[in-house]
Amino acid sequence: MRIATTIFLTDETITPVRLARELEQRGFSGVYLPEHTHIPVERLSPYPPGGELPRQYGRTLDPFVALGQVAAVAPSLDLGTGITLVAQHDPIDLAKQVATLDHLSGGRFTLGVGYGWNREEAADHGVEWSTRRELVRDRMALMRALWAEKPTAYEGAFGSVRASEAHPKPVRGGAPRVLVGGAAGPKLFGHIAEYADGWMPIGGGGLTESLPLLRRAWAEAGRDPSALRVVPYAVLPSPGKLAHYADLGIEELVLQLPSADEPTVLKSLDDLTPFLNAS
Repeated sequence: MRIATTIFLTDETITPVRLARELEQRGFSGVYLPEHTHIPVERLSPYPPGGELPRQYGRTLDPFVALGQVAAVAPSLDLGTGITLVAQHDPIDLAKQVATLDHLSGGRFTLGVGYGWNREEAADHGVEWSTRRELVRDRMALMRALWAEKPTAYEGAFGSVRASEAHPKPVRGGAPRVLVGGAAGPKLFGHIAEYADGWMPIGGGGLTESLPLLRRAWAEAGRDPSALRVVPYAVLPSPGKLAHYADLGIEELVLQLPSADEPTVLKSLDDLTPFLNAS
């Protein structure tokens, strides 16, 4: 099993370069970074886990800039976003960012796609909350038009692009690997089967019940069953949990690191390294 990590990198934590070198040295497979452009101090949206919103949410580094540093100093690490708030981006700009990072890293990038939970943040980007999932779907289609081998036009409900020269292209052709985050449900699984390569379930709970539903939606969309990827995300590991994932056929997971200074993160990596051998 391939084991990657995720962390809220901020202006107060370990640096991307230092983290990347430590992950590579220990044998972790990659690093995924979250995204928040800003956190309005007006708190209307409840923090999903409950309680006060942790400090790091308002201090996150731009994931694409940070992952560019990781790519340059750790050539064996996979890179990913966990997740990119696609609705909050201009899709033409985002398509360029994604393709550039994938190109410069030799195809190591995974685009984690999410819909967000912070209404205030999304509203400042002009996002209508009730239609954000359809907006993401539309923007993914527009980006795929720009990533296509030949100039391809796209006309959607929320945006359009003329047939254009747009380079570089994602290394594997068509798109980088795309994983969608979110809670299990028919609508999410339908979107995954339509435009993604798999699912990033946060925490990895309830997979015994939800995986058959996702696989059914995948098959009904005519997708190759062997191509589906499920990558449990922000997992707090235990030997039993890893064995359970293996029994479910999961080949990759992402462990949670603390958003903390260098000594604290390195201690956490020491604590997690034994799981590499156990997997």
